[in-house]
Amino acid sequence: MQTVTQKSKEAYFTASQGQLIWSRFRKQKAAMIAGFILVTLILLGVFADFVGPYNPTISGANKDYTNGAPQMPMFCDHNGCSARPFIYGVKRERSFATNFRWVSTIDTEDRRYVQWFVKGDDYKWFGVTFNRHLFGVEGGTIHLFGTDDTGKDIFSRTLHAIKTSLAVGTMGVVISFVLALVIGGIAGYYGGVIDGVLQMITDAIRTVPAIPLFMALAAFVPDTWSAEMRFFFISIILGLIGWPTLARRVRTHLLVERTQDYVLAAQLSGAGSGHIIRRHLLPSFTSYIIVDLVISFPYMVLSETALSFIGLGLKDPVTSLGVLLQNTTNADVLLNYQWYFIPVLFFVALVMAFVFVGDGLRDAADPYSEAKK
Repeated sequence: MQTVTQKSKEAYFTASQGQLIWSRFRKQKAAMIAGFILVTLILLGVFADFVGPYNPTISGANKDYTNGAPQMPMFCDHNGCSARPFIYGVKRERSFATNFRWVSTIDTEDRRYVQWFVKGDDYKWFGVTFNRHLFGVEGGTIHLFGTDDTGKDIFSRTLHAIKTSLAVGTMGVVISFVLALVIGGIAGYYGGVIDGVLQMITDAIRTVPAIPLFMALAAFVPDTWSAEMRFFFISIILGLIGWPTLARRVRTHLLVERTQDYVLAAQLSGAGSGHIIRRHLLPSFTSYIIVDLVISFPYMVLSETALSFIGLGLKDPVTSLGVLLQNTTNADVLLNYQWYFIPVLFFVALVMAFVFVGDGLRDAADPYSEAKK
């Protein structure tokens, strides 16, 4: 027992900073569960083309099943049970109740079995074209989350929306990360007049109201811009206004650390300012920078979603969480097509997972967090 205790103590004192953070992070059950959910959602977004059975755009719409309810696979019905999951087929017919308009009805006598790794719509990964999808049904279509008013599969759209929102958030975080490190690092290391000027710029950026800024930019963006150009534009804008908070933290840390002996030793050895900041000062702050990035990620996703929701961000044919949330503003949807709100659950889960993981990492990166409890 004594040997085990000694080994655990030795492992603790010889562990790297990353190992210590991971050890403290694993003790937080909520953060671990949130981390599992977050990784799952990220993987679903990355492999959206493969997991989603259909193209999320107009070209992938099912005209025979518009505003269709979710189709959940089953194993048993009135005809007996099956070892393979199946759904019912859909038939279109004219109804007297709707003045002989075409309506879609469920045919309970038409079983369509779920198949795995089926061929479907083409998609590209790293320039290579594939057409295999995780699942499908023989002789028809399957819509786990139902369809919208144009027949587009909400399940496929939700996965691609996660992918798009994460991509926008990633680009915004990367841009803000680089700006924060450069501006905060220069201000904190040199101080004096340079610090004063950079802090004036930082404060000016922080005082800019976000919504009026986005409304002005939305008026500036021409309608002729492609979806890709609008995507990059929104990402850049989110990054350009998201760096001041992290820059202030980097500046504060460097103002303290620049007077330490190891910095003086590096200066006496002839190391340049850029080398000292990059190789000595910033690495001592790495864990806090990573935590700040994780915490800032949900705010980027929220910003993109809010902009797209009010019509100032991404628009069709690009599928994002904000674009999907636009479809829930109709009262008819709330009364008759509640499955439109399924993407909302994924949006809440994504944001909350980031928040819990960020909080867990923040506590794990704080060496005094256990002493405070």
